[in-house]
Amino acid sequence: MNPTHRWSRNLHVYTSMVALVVVLFFSVTGITLNHPQWTFGDDTDRTEETGTLPFSALDETGSPSYLPIAEYARNEFGFSGAVDSFGEVAGEISIVFKKPGYAAEIAIDAETGEFRTIVEQQGWVAVLNDLHKGRDSGSSWSWVIDVSAGLLVVISVTGLTMQLYLRKRRKSALWTVAGGTLLTVVLVWITLA
Repeated sequence: MNPTHRWSRNLHVYTSMVALVVVLFFSVTGITLNHPQWTFGDDTDRTEETGTLPFSALDETGSPSYLPIAEYARNEFGFSGAVDSFGEVAGEISIVFKKPGYAAEIAIDAETGEFRTIVEQQGWVAVLNDLHKGRDSGSSWSWVIDVSAGLLVVISVTGLTMQLYLRKRRKSALWTVAGGTLLTVVLVWITLA
């Protein structure tokens, strides 16, 4: 057996085994993303609360006290995820937290300290779909997506390399690759037309 063929085969087999669960995850969530009308396990739980901050919403310079407000929201209402945005518009201070399938916001009247919280926790399908897209999932999950993509590239290249070394399959493999490439180009063209 040719060393390149042996190397490609071994690399293909072992990267395929490593990528098996990841490919399965992205395949299933690709289907659920493509069919949002399938709502099993995708109920949204929305809760709202109102109250008054036990401290001033503004610091001694008159600027919003974002950090104490964020910590208050985390401790008192269980807000989680990363801070997605914050700001002040027309005397209302707001901080938004997000993670896959989850969004929480606290909006405060800067003068009175009265606040309103809204927490939306979506079902498990939405959480998995957000992970599929890498939405609100942080840098560690971004690495999972990048490594998964890299594994798929390795699997594709080593699979093609193996086919090129099999004399009986070489011609049909190349025709299949050409047909798949043509079909992909046509589908992209139809989609964008």
